[in-house]
Amino acid sequence: MLPAVQAAITRAWVSGGWVRGALTPISLIYGALTGLQRAAYRAGLLQSSALPVPVIVVGNVIVGGAGKTPTVLGVVAHLLAQGHRPGIVSRGYGGSHQEPTPVTQDSPAALVGDEPLLMHRKSGVPVVVGRDRVAAGRRLLDLYPGTTHIVCDDGLQHYRLRRDIEICVFDARGLGNGGLLPAGPLRQAWPRALVATAGQAESRTLTLHTGTNTLPGFLAQRSLATTAINAAGQTMPLTTLQHSQLPLHAVAGIAQPEIFFSMLRAQGLTLASTDALPDHYDFHSCSRNEYGGKVLICTEKDATKLWQHWPDAWSVPLIQTLPPDFLAALDTALQDMTHASVSFPHGHTTH
Repeated sequence: MLPAVQAAITRAWVSGGWVRGALTPISLIYGALTGLQRAAYRAGLLQSSALPVPVIVVGNVIVGGAGKTPTVLGVVAHLLAQGHRPGIVSRGYGGSHQEPTPVTQDSPAALVGDEPLLMHRKSGVPVVVGRDRVAAGRRLLDLYPGTTHIVCDDGLQHYRLRRDIEICVFDARGLGNGGLLPAGPLRQAWPRALVATAGQAESRTLTLHTGTNTLPGFLAQRSLATTAINAAGQTMPLTTLQHSQLPLHAVAGIAQPEIFFSMLRAQGLTLASTDALPDHYDFHSCSRNEYGGKVLICTEKDATKLWQHWPDAWSVPLIQTLPPDFLAALDTALQDMTHASVSFPHGHTTH
């Protein structure tokens, strides 16, 4: 897509205008097709599959990075602190894997995807990637039979995987202009009306905000770490980078690069230049000459690929804190759970 067209659509996703009107007919077709998919599950023409452990799906109905990855990591850390043994399954977007593939510390991001590699390195729990999350979950349980919970990175619309709890993540954009793709940023209409067994629909769907809380739900706190790290494991306080004799150059191959750049500036860094790259950018074309004479700063996700070419780049971690009331609600949902799914179980459906 041409950058100017993409920029116009992105603006329309926030403010509406003529672009939204022009794209609305396509949105109607998109909505009809997704509605047919849900109807097929309701009618039993398509089947969802359950795993033998509780499944928590973390996803978003708004396109782009809303904070799924740090939310998955926060949920996993909470489960670990309670003595559970969770595992993570993910689509592994951007990876070349053709079948369910376990992620190791040394897995190439090109094979398993940058976000699954980051989640495995940060959490230490088993991670399996696969286009079919049901198959990925089964593969994880085969490899790690002591797993007590599966946390699914993304997959709200992957109805084949039956889930027990859904965590819908929003950022400061909220619902945007409220329209479905491509006229708006929503993959599904909001709110998602759930119909589940035993009257558990409300308690099994948690809404988490990683930006301004414009909708009912819980609000997570986000900030950058005060220390950066390079591929050798060396650390440097951001206050030291503030006084660097070399110009600071920040790169971000994430859904919303400007948020990262703004957070760096809020930490007192003066950025001489920035590169806003496409999400999941692979950095294969990166050369040392390109960034010569500069201090290179990147996100943790980008570091999984950039360090192969530029090991002295400084990665600045994002810290996200899940609020206690959110964790309490998650615990309550897990305790009350009868392991009947909210995703089309035995004729029940989510809209």
